[in-house]
Amino acid sequence: MHDEPGREPTQNPRTDALLGEVRQRLDDGGVADPATDAELLLAHVLGVTRGRVQALAVMREPLAPEAVAAVRELAEERARRIPLQHLTGRAPFRSIELAVGPGVFVPRPETEIVAQFAIDALQSVPDPEPLAVDLCTGSGALALALAHEVPSARVWAVELSAEARAWAERNIAEWGDGRVALVAGDATALSAIPELGPLVGRVHVVVSNPPYVPSGMVPRDPEVRDHDPQLALYGGVDGLDVVRSISRSARELLVPGGAVVIEHAESQGRAIREVLTADGWRAAATHPDLTGRDRVTTALR
Repeated sequence: MHDEPGREPTQNPRTDALLGEVRQRLDDGGVADPATDAELLLAHVLGVTRGRVQALAVMREPLAPEAVAAVRELAEERARRIPLQHLTGRAPFRSIELAVGPGVFVPRPETEIVAQFAIDALQSVPDPEPLAVDLCTGSGALALALAHEVPSARVWAVELSAEARAWAERNIAEWGDGRVALVAGDATALSAIPELGPLVGRVHVVVSNPPYVPSGMVPRDPEVRDHDPQLALYGGVDGLDVVRSISRSARELLVPGGAVVIEHAESQGRAIREVLTADGWRAAATHPDLTGRDRVTTALR
């Protein structure tokens, strides 16, 4: 088809213009950070880094029509509050990138500090092959971060949900280096998991990001409320049902002096310290995340 006389030839949209369009659509949909999400969606479609997208925008580079169509389609889904990570299929976590999607909890940046405490504890172990157990592993984020950043460690990743285990299995195949074992089981019934039997009294670190949202406190964000699995969110009336179970049973797995590292909500640190201390743990302490909010409590057997 020829351009009509007197009209400018049709041009492909420029990167900067498309990003502006997508930002506005996401902002209209209530997305918290529309500029970042717009860049990440375009980076996903183009198969490049976010930095490269920013460079293309500065250079006002035109985009192929098929890329424009794909980004606009993804933007519509994101504006409906489908999680960004479900659209891209990936979630960065510390130095790795995980496969995620429906049926598994999407790893959060604030959980990276939980991993750091567990990594620090593992690195302080004099044993040449420190052992760790990740309870409620979900996508495998914590277990794989430990294995990736402590190359001598062996890690057992425990997950109840079959849907979540399917994602963890993929991620362990990609990042586990043969040192992460995926175990089907309930973190509230560790003694019923046969794979953990040989580990009793031998583990150096137990880490967990358990479900800790109180059952009456439904999250406001649609990405969480409508898309994260309820099994990974809700922890009973006060949110601490799973934490109490871990406190009672995880001590049996640990060597004397072994550490437990538990993620929780900002308001739960004191209650968790009291639970741990009552169950015989030593040196229970709560620590903030990078935003200054209490995020992780540690204790020693």
